[in-house]
Amino acid sequence: MVIHYCHTYEGDDSLRICEHPILDFKRATPVTFTCDGAQITAYEGETIAAALHAAGVRTLSRSLAKQRPRGLYCAIGNCSSCMMIVDGEPNVKTCIELVRQGMVVQTQTDRGALV
Repeated sequence: MVIHYCHTYEGDDSLRICEHPILDFKRATPVTFTCDGAQITAYEGETIAAALHAAGVRTLSRSLAKQRPRGLYCAIGNCSSCMMIVDGEPNVKTCIELVRQGMVVQTQTDRGALV
C-alpha cells in the first residue's frame, strides 16, 4: 500500500494525505489563520487541531502543574489537552472547532479566565 502526501502550494511541508489506495480526499477551499504569530494554511472543514497537526505543530497546550506538553489526544472534545485561545476566547477545544479565515489562535498557558 502506497500513501502519498500532498504539497498543494509552494513551501507546503504538510502531513496531509492526498493519495490513498482506499480513501478519496477532496480538498475544500484553502484558508489561512495565525497560531502564536505564525501563518498556517488549512482547508475549510478541517478542525484547528488537524490543521496545526498537518503543519507540524504537536504541542497545543501544557499541563498546569508541571508545564508538560499536551497535544491532540481524544479528537472528539472529551478531554482538555487541545484547549487554546481562539479569537480571544479561552478554553476552546480545537479538536472540534473548525478553522475560519483570519482567525487568531494562541497557546493557552493558564486555566483561561472566563469573561
